[in-house]
Amino acid sequence: MAKFSRFQLSLVAGVALGALIPAKQVFAAHPASASTGTAKSATKTALVSKTKIAARKKNAALIASSESIDVGGHSVNSVFTPSTPRHSTTQVTIVTGAELLKTGQTSVLSALAQANPAITTAALPGGGASSFVQTMQLRGQSPDDTLILVNGHRRHIGANFNSNSGTNWGSEPSDISLIPISAIDHIEVVTEGASALYGQDAIAGAVNIVLKHNTHGGSINFKNSGYYAGDGQGLDGSADYGMALGHNGGYLDLAAQVTHQQPTTRGGDFYGTLFNDGRNETADRDIQRGLGTPKSTLETISENMSVPLISDYNFYSTSTFSHRRSNVAETYRSATSSWTNTNLYPDGNQPYIGMDQYDFETDNGIKARKFGFAWDAYITYARDKQNYRTMDSENVSYPDSTQTSFEDGASISSEMTAGLRGSRSFRPSWAPRPINLRFGAEYWHDTFQMTEGEEASWSGLGATDHPGNVPMSATHQSRDIYEGNINLDFYVTKKWEWTLGGRVASYSNMATVETGSVGTRYNFNKRWAVRANINTGYRPPTLGALSYFYSAPYPGYTVDQVPSSSDVAKYFGAGKMSGEYSRSYSIGIDATPVDDFHVTGNLYYIAINGRMGSTKSFSVDPNDTALKALLDAANLSTATSISYYANLYNTQTFGGDLSADYTLHTKNMGKFRFALGVNFSDNEIRSAQDSLVNEYTKMMVLHSAPKNREQISVNWEMGKWSVFVQEMRYGSIIYMAAPTGPGAVPFTQNPGFITNMEINYKVMPHWSIGVGANNLGNKYPTRVPSSIANTQQGLSKYASYSPYGFNGGMYYVKTSLDF
Repeated sequence: MAKFSRFQLSLVAGVALGALIPAKQVFAAHPASASTGTAKSATKTALVSKTKIAARKKNAALIASSESIDVGGHSVNSVFTPSTPRHSTTQVTIVTGAELLKTGQTSVLSALAQANPAITTAALPGGGASSFVQTMQLRGQSPDDTLILVNGHRRHIGANFNSNSGTNWGSEPSDISLIPISAIDHIEVVTEGASALYGQDAIAGAVNIVLKHNTHGGSINFKNSGYYAGDGQGLDGSADYGMALGHNGGYLDLAAQVTHQQPTTRGGDFYGTLFNDGRNETADRDIQRGLGTPKSTLETISENMSVPLISDYNFYSTSTFSHRRSNVAETYRSATSSWTNTNLYPDGNQPYIGMDQYDFETDNGIKARKFGFAWDAYITYARDKQNYRTMDSENVSYPDSTQTSFEDGASISSEMTAGLRGSRSFRPSWAPRPINLRFGAEYWHDTFQMTEGEEASWSGLGATDHPGNVPMSATHQSRDIYEGNINLDFYVTKKWEWTLGGRVASYSNMATVETGSVGTRYNFNKRWAVRANINTGYRPPTLGALSYFYSAPYPGYTVDQVPSSSDVAKYFGAGKMSGEYSRSYSIGIDATPVDDFHVTGNLYYIAINGRMGSTKSFSVDPNDTALKALLDAANLSTATSISYYANLYNTQTFGGDLSADYTLHTKNMGKFRFALGVNFSDNEIRSAQDSLVNEYTKMMVLHSAPKNREQISVNWEMGKWSVFVQEMRYGSIIYMAAPTGPGAVPFTQNPGFITNMEINYKVMPHWSIGVGANNLGNKYPTRVPSSIANTQQGLSKYASYSPYGFNGGMYYVKTSLDF
């Protein structure tokens, strides 16, 4: 039985006690800013609030507060927004649910990336299994360096560790696309590394998704889309409905979304020998499907609920459930390939990887007030399971077999969190403004599991192009995390605000780590303010990073990614992994020069020590008997290259961003909203483990995402009509087609300009129809030279991780009904 320290036991006991203690008063606004007084005044307030109307008002205020993250303890409905009268020391950008829908995107992540220039996401972030899930890069950092929250609570990570090269290489982040887009009220993007305030792993920033909390009404939305090229039709339907629970401000908001995406194909003609006879000269070579949007179907539902059980406390619940099925095309195998069983595929074959995913999370808690403090006690449980299979394939080690589909095993992750948060606002006689105190403690239990594939999927050469999980890969890992934090916000003068934060976390498989944050803001007047922040952060490797195994066959060679703790990895110099340590500095300005005109700007520096990544591919020497013995014992006898995950770099990022918007009201021409966004980030490697990396691995860290991105937009509304036009510019990236071999040649994709447009018309007050296009000008990325593409059988016609995709223009029609 595991032994726990007194500190650890006190944290768990405190959470349980906080959830059971009855409250005497519902807090009036946000927990961190609820005003306090003497016990007598609290009793008096409780007596006065016995009337039904007062209780209803107080419960409504409590419920309204449950969807916000407290930044600096301010009492506002959307406390992350910089446009509220009470700004904080941290700069935040708000993207509303309506703005997400206006992008024409059906995925929450794609819509958010289009709306916010600080975020980039590739249409195909990686090869193989890394193609299943889109990931975000905030300020050019790893997807894992952005903390995802829903209604202010940490969102669980997925089970798919992205072991294939691409923009998400080596990451295992949360997948926000599993939340219905119709469920979202707004999203708050924190472009600061406030790791001590929100979570130690918020190195690049935090994204808080605030769900709708309506007591009546809803919407139904349908969309049909397709690409100019004639493929990739998408069908999307979403809906939400809010209802009141009781008569004291309770609510239940339900939402659902179903998306079906047909595949696209943009790969080049097959380069090589298709047949060993006369058919080779006349055969159709447009047969590769590996460069394109995968075929997928996603169903997701959510509930967001709050119930004032009695006037003393409030119960809340937020849950999501999703099912996704996706098929990703792999490397085409011609009839002349040694990997092709011509008895099954006389003309060659196109293998596919399939994923069947079930994802679930529920967050339940009680918010109340006692002893002059506001309390939030909660328990969250989440589980993500992804089953993998290889289809339209074969195992050529068994030439007489007719099996074409293989069960490759599964990846499973889970997370259980129990937490208690408290806050209080007080104002001593000497303080120019109230002092806001916030503190909390959490316990997490994380697990990661990989199951073995069926024997035919991995034995011998394994299933062509995607072998199953070998016995060595089967694992079930877990860890416990105990964390405490405290945050103090105060003013030294009526215009000068300070925020101090500290966070300590103890990892059962790592170290105990302390991080801190100092922020300040000076308000010259109501229109002009400056701010600055210093933060330290820490991100431990995920359990997937510590134990994931993957086999990636390429034309002519196979790269096996093995756990760093395995004997094979240790043979190539692997040591014990540790977490990433970061420090960041930023300065910024908030301004409203004139009414309806807002400007924010930031300059920042982020330094990361021990940045994690995949090593270079180490060649397997067939004459190395000791190595071959290790590979044979691990059922990896066919491997030609080995890589593993490790702490490889010390990096630094210099960057800045600027955003501005102006709303123009006219008498006869309606309303215009103009917006501008600029972001640049330059990653540099200060030092590296040179024996473990090469040019390819460095390029993926430095240049897989554009250094700069700019966008301007105008939204015009007049009567029944509205028009939205957006122009975006993406900076250049460097693409390398393969981690090793002749395809490992740097290629620069030129900057690209993308135009998006949508026109809406209200047929009736609650019914609207719209048409639009993303990439109106049908812009394609710079074409990859044939000298590079031909090393991949001609497939790599465009950079697979182009930041604006490679599918060309997309059109859509949509309709929406509000009720």
